Amino acid sequence: MWKFTVRRIFVMIPQIILLSVIIFILAKMMPGDALSGLIDPNIDPATIEAKREALGLNNPWYVQYWDWIKNAVQGDLGQSFQFKMPVSEIIGQRLTNTFWLALLTLIITYLIAIPLGITSGRFNDTWGDRLITGYTYVGFGMPLFIFALVMLWIFGFKLGWFPSGGSVKPGLDPGSFEYIVSKIKHMLLPALSAALIATVGTVQYLRSEIIDIKQKDFIQTARAKGASESRVYNRHILRNSLLPIAAFFGYEIAGLIGGSIFIENIFSYPGIGQLFLGSINIRDYSVVTSCVLLFGIAAILGSLLSDIILSIVDPRIRIK
Repeated sequence: MWKFTVRRIFVMIPQIILLSVIIFILAKMMPGDALSGLIDPNIDPATIEAKREALGLNNPWYVQYWDWIKNAVQGDLGQSFQFKMPVSEIIGQRLTNTFWLALLTLIITYLIAIPLGITSGRFNDTWGDRLITGYTYVGFGMPLFIFALVMLWIFGFKLGWFPSGGSVKPGLDPGSFEYIVSKIKHMLLPALSAALIATVGTVQYLRSEIIDIKQKDFIQTARAKGASESRVYNRHILRNSLLPIAAFFGYEIAGLIGGSIFIENIFSYPGIGQLFLGSINIRDYSVVTSCVLLFGIAAILGSLLSDIILSIVDPRIRIK
């Protein structure tokens, strides 16, 4: 397994390099540059040009790329003109909120998806299965941002059960019990909204796996040997059905980070997603490129994690 992991890491490195090149080139095609917003456009053009020269913005793109990636490796992602502070500090503050929101969403997703998938697969073609399948069909057809808006309107504004914005109640001491409770309460509604949509794919996949495995020869053999139905399901069907679900764990993480763009903006939750979209609107060049690079690296790492988990849970599989 270690050889496989090292090989996958070596494959991942050129992927990240190629990703950074594409992001940098696309960013250079955007209106404005890293100097936009930092200085008053009404000042002397000669002064602006001198500043551009000092920042290296007149250099060839490959020289600018090398300077950017060299600084990024050292933790210097540039300066945000919106917040007047280093981008690395801003992302560090927001990344914590996004991490906890994604983790809570992931926990809720599996707490809902696994029981529903098992029930639907074990008792397929029953009324319970039809209700669960109907829920997944509605979930597949419901855009995340519309569902999140409905959840916010009902439970945030109409019923007032959850806060409608922010990540914590102002004035609480960090680390106190009230602070932790407030953090969870602010995360619960956006996490539940994202989880109820993210659940549907896992439910359908688990249902299909269980129905398929129930028809395998080794299952019929276990029943013929007199194994109880609960033993057949717990020892044979479920164990084999959950392997692909474990393998998709890394992809779920990457998907949740990407989905945070919609959720965080709808619920005014101060995370990476809200920072990213807000920076696009005002063309905060340094923040946008850093966020896109972060999302891309998260997707690549998620793919790596899924491959490693799959090779662990099923040693017969070796992904080339």
